[in-house]
Amino acid sequence: MQIEMQKLFEIVREGGALFRNRKEAAHVHVKGVSDYVTEVDFHVQELIRTKLMQEWPQVQFMGEEKDNSEIDFSKAVWILDPVDGTTNLIHDFRQSAVSLALYDGGKPVCGVVYQPYTEELFHAVSGSGEAFLNGEPIHVSGAARMEECLISIGTAPYEHEYAERNFELFKKIFLDCQDIRRLGSAAVDLAYVACGRTDAFFEMNLKPWDFAAGRILVEEAGGTVTDFEGNSPDFRNKGSILGSNGIIGKLLVENYMQLFS
Repeated sequence: MQIEMQKLFEIVREGGALFRNRKEAAHVHVKGVSDYVTEVDFHVQELIRTKLMQEWPQVQFMGEEKDNSEIDFSKAVWILDPVDGTTNLIHDFRQSAVSLALYDGGKPVCGVVYQPYTEELFHAVSGSGEAFLNGEPIHVSGAARMEECLISIGTAPYEHEYAERNFELFKKIFLDCQDIRRLGSAAVDLAYVACGRTDAFFEMNLKPWDFAAGRILVEEAGGTVTDFEGNSPDFRNKGSILGSNGIIGKLLVENYMQLFS
């Protein structure tokens, strides 16, 4: 399926511009434990959904803030997180992104992650072997040892029952690598792996919209995205995600992730 990427960039940037509405960002609804949605989330999703339907009416739409039970994953589907990093948005922490991916027949087609605060737009077309940041080629890092690595983590904040195992794992990795980071947006984390700013990122139980676009970025930038056992992730369902330059992901699976097996 062919997509005019420049048109896609325009749509995503238009949605990202709404992040700056602090009044709507302060209008918060509670969905669950540490799980929030703002008026910005709703408005970004509706704007992007409407624009996508105008351009590509034949493609289904899957979004974080809607019921997706009708989606047929054997056909083409957009997967959108309108605000990946909603808690960051609420606090004006400025590490949030629009994450949009297209999958067709169960296979990735393209992915875009847009960080409006820095005006950084990451994109990749699946199978091209290329990924880009604002039009310039990017590639994963060349780190081969844990002591060379800056590793980004996700705390699975909606599932406090895993906190003890999570933080045991974080400590073990922290003691072996250069340092760890917690950005609060899986889409941004995966984009940073794709451009070599970090060497790996992992978080348990991410939703498809959290990682669908970032996965494409990392893979086309020369890295890998797996679950904690090293298997290919299922983009249709919630799952644990490990994105890396490939070498570090293998080390993490073999030596650390067994804490969750």
